Amino acid sequence: NLFGALEFAQKASKAGVQPLIGCQISVDFGDAGQGGVPARRHDAPLPSILLIAANETGYTNLVRLVSRAYMDSPPGDTVHVPADWFDELSGGIIALTGGPSGPVDELVGPARDAAVARLARLKSAFGDRLYVELQRPQGYTKAHEAAMIALAYSENLPLVATNEAFFLKRDDYESHDALLAIAAGALMSQDNRRRLTPDHYLRAPADMAKLFADLPEAIASTVEIAQRCSYFPEGRAPIL
Repeated sequence: NLFGALEFAQKASKAGVQPLIGCQISVDFGDAGQGGVPARRHDAPLPSILLIAANETGYTNLVRLVSRAYMDSPPGDTVHVPADWFDELSGGIIALTGGPSGPVDELVGPARDAAVARLARLKSAFGDRLYVELQRPQGYTKAHEAAMIALAYSENLPLVATNEAFFLKRDDYESHDALLAIAAGALMSQDNRRRLTPDHYLRAPADMAKLFADLPEAIASTVEIAQRCSYFPEGRAPIL
């Protein structure tokens, strides 16, 4: 959701930081049970991508997408957007493919043709504003990453390096893991619960550059994306 976008933008800009407004959102491509894509229960998780507002049009479209996702998702279903909505509401939005939890990544191994089709669909909606997202947390698979890089090159799409952050410092990992266990009503010793890795912290730029030293283009894209963004919500009187 975007509930904190305004307050975040105001505080970040006052602190001299350029705020980028984005949202990770679940997407249904409508291809379940086809071409090697597994069938899906209506309440099962959906893959997600990251959408970032590059300009005022993008922010307006992002707000519309998120609002429609909450209003139009069937009762009991995961809050999501159908991929078809991007045909109408993708203008001014930069899209990242979502990394390991993304719709392309989840199929690039077991159903490559379906992965290619999903990537092509995103490319048709976002054009040169689509980036193939790479992450390297502890235990990531090099073979999987190589397949995603090859797919990006074959579609002439740029790479971008990201690190999904759930806590501030590496030392916060155990405390955060305890919170995940509490939320799941489970013991920390249980393996069959949601877990992250100690690498899911807010990495410094120098750490990211070192981690992706073999792919400097993926690091350069992080700066490029920031440079392409020129809008954030500003304060105004209530409009209700």
